[in-house]
Amino acid sequence: VAYLIIFHILFVLFVWTYWKSIFTLPVQPGKKYHMSYADKERYENEERPEVQRQILAEIARKLPVYTRTGNGGVRFCDRCQLIKPDRCHHCSVCAICVLKMDHHCPWVNNCIGFSNYKFFLLFLAYSLLYCLYIAATVFKYFIKYWTGELTNGRSKFHVLFLLFVAVMFFVSLMFLFGYHCWLVSRNRSTLEAFSAPVFQNGPDKNGFNLGFVKNLQQVFGEEKKLWLLPIASSQGDGHFFPMRALCEAQNPLLANEEQWEDDGIDEEPH
Repeated sequence: VAYLIIFHILFVLFVWTYWKSIFTLPVQPGKKYHMSYADKERYENEERPEVQRQILAEIARKLPVYTRTGNGGVRFCDRCQLIKPDRCHHCSVCAICVLKMDHHCPWVNNCIGFSNYKFFLLFLAYSLLYCLYIAATVFKYFIKYWTGELTNGRSKFHVLFLLFVAVMFFVSLMFLFGYHCWLVSRNRSTLEAFSAPVFQNGPDKNGFNLGFVKNLQQVFGEEKKLWLLPIASSQGDGHFFPMRALCEAQNPLLANEEQWEDDGIDEEPH
């Protein structure tokens, strides 16, 4: 009875998280990031690249956009005709711009981003526990098969096949889940792990790293009772994310140090 209860709990959580990962549609940028008709016409009629970058810079001044392209320009999607928010990328499979895009997952046939990244992590975690539970409960029958206590030929095949599949998926999911846990602890996406985001001061792979606890809260939220349930609890709306540089600039201790330096400069003789 205990085995059945644990099995059905893991199975329900596994199916629930898989369902949420599939049918939670990726969130697209809001209307304020889309170019108006006048700006779009002015941008398309301009042939000089430097002037086009100035037009995008003028539009982006009204938006909370801090990341840039490799050459320092504002990130713009020609296919969606919008200014890309920070950590937003265009998915060629979904043909849309996805907020905080991590990757396009073929296993769930959906884009993993801000709206369903928590569900995807829980799906990996419960899949890992599910495979571990199956392998642990079947292992004793594998020992009986090894010692010759199992006489039924069909049961031998079932035990070997089930144990092999469970262990194979467990090992592969363990590496994948561990990698994403490392990404969450550093507050990075899969795309940012391969290509560091570029800020106004240059590329910085730790630009969104706020510390281990705050990084977890970015994905799972502040209410710990919702962390293990596939219920939306991520912080923010996906358009703006706190950055380490801004947090350091708003630190009152650092601000006082800058003020002391300014006072010291004023007291020096010319």
